[in-house]
Amino acid sequence: MYKVVLLNDDYTPMEFVVMVIQEYFHKDRETALQIMLKVHRDGKGVCGIFSKDIAATKVDLVMAYARQAGHPLQCVMEEV
Repeated sequence: MYKVVLLNDDYTPMEFVVMVIQEYFHKDRETALQIMLKVHRDGKGVCGIFSKDIAATKVDLVMAYARQAGHPLQCVMEEV
């Protein structure tokens, strides 16, 4: 299993991060806000734990969407 992690940067708006968490990880707004704050405060936050293929797909989707929107948001997967 792999955890999908968002990494903090100084440029991506917090609201964009919340929207990404809600859209791609199906979290409610309150949970998404808590994950975003963890990313902001601790430098990274776990959005979910998935099989290797699903985690890789989510990383690719989030990265593509962030680039398309012009944000440097980084999303990675780490083995649990």
